[in-house]
Amino acid sequence: MTSFGLLDRSRLPGRATLPRWLAPVPRAVEDLGLRAVWLVVIINAIGTAFGFWYYGFHPLPLSDPLITGQFAREPALLWPLVPDSPGGTLFVGLAFGAWGLGRRNEYLNALAFFGCWKLGFWTPFVLIVFSDGFLAGTALPMYLFLFFSHLAMVVEAFVLHRLSDFPVKAVAVAVLWYGLNDLVDYFVPILGSPHHTYIPGQQLGAEGFYTHPPEIHLLAAAGAVVLTLTATFLTLSTRVKKLERDDLGF
Repeated sequence: MTSFGLLDRSRLPGRATLPRWLAPVPRAVEDLGLRAVWLVVIINAIGTAFGFWYYGFHPLPLSDPLITGQFAREPALLWPLVPDSPGGTLFVGLAFGAWGLGRRNEYLNALAFFGCWKLGFWTPFVLIVFSDGFLAGTALPMYLFLFFSHLAMVVEAFVLHRLSDFPVKAVAVAVLWYGLNDLVDYFVPILGSPHHTYIPGQQLGAEGFYTHPPEIHLLAAAGAVVLTLTATFLTLSTRVKKLERDDLGF
């Protein structure tokens, strides 16, 4: 550690020679993020806690029910699949933290990339497409916070190539997890109605579940599926390019 709490540069992993479309973040920004890894972990932990609060887990304020919001409208068995963005910040915080402790975990790295890429773009996508509805019920500072904080997740995703070789088994686990999310969020809900994040225009139906008007549902589903597919392409492309340049030592 330096006097400012930053990791020494000697601890940083090497930077593979990758095309710009796989590594668009400048090296100086990557280096700063990795050297300040514990600050990054703390920020993601705060983001995860806020995300669970946003979805309806309210230990504070004490005047609120502990479970409210979307959590209160979803079957408890499906709760692990409901808070998508907090899941992404949790995975990336764990991935960076594991690396900081010298315990790099390829499964966490792959899950973190998928989560940060997918939710980092999906949330701004729906905020723009359904902006009238969001701005009618969300204060502008919160709207802007949600928009730019999610884009910051994409930046985090593009730093993970420094920590990960994205082996096929790890990518397969991420595809299964986020593919399952897409399945229950939009196509086969298993319990109740589809479980994607609430979007303006949905209403509570007679059975207590949200309605899913096609003009809303199909756009949200298209964005999610495209982002899952592109995350798969990007992680496997990173692995292939590293292998082509002998960066894995093969």
